[in-house]
Amino acid sequence: MKSAEKLLALAFLHLALSSLLCFAARADTRRRGNGRNQNQKARSGGNTWCIAKPSTENARLNININYSCSQSGVDCRPIQPGGICYRPKTIVSHASYAMNLFYKAAGKNTWNCHFNGTGITVSQDPSVGSCNYPM
Repeated sequence: MKSAEKLLALAFLHLALSSLLCFAARADTRRRGNGRNQNQKARSGGNTWCIAKPSTENARLNININYSCSQSGVDCRPIQPGGICYRPKTIVSHASYAMNLFYKAAGKNTWNCHFNGTGITVSQDPSVGSCNYPM
């Protein structure tokens, strides 16, 4: 086997093992309950917010806004024209606000901010001016 083929095989093996470990951890969490006890909550979503990755395409950010704003417990009126979080009037800002509302409403677990790889959790408050991101 050539060295490039060996590296590719090792990379595939590493990816497969990582996937299995993630699946096993998720199954273990489900077996123990819904995973929302205080210790886990402190580890996964204490003082954190969910924001959009700035490099995300506008079409994907629109999908995130539409999805988040359609969920129970998410009020996107602040990012509508005239709303307190309408400015800055950028899609990244609006998507970040909506995604954070969903993240909070869904339980602030790390997977609640995934958004198909377009969300990221941060520990620094992303609030801007009078637009306060709920924690």
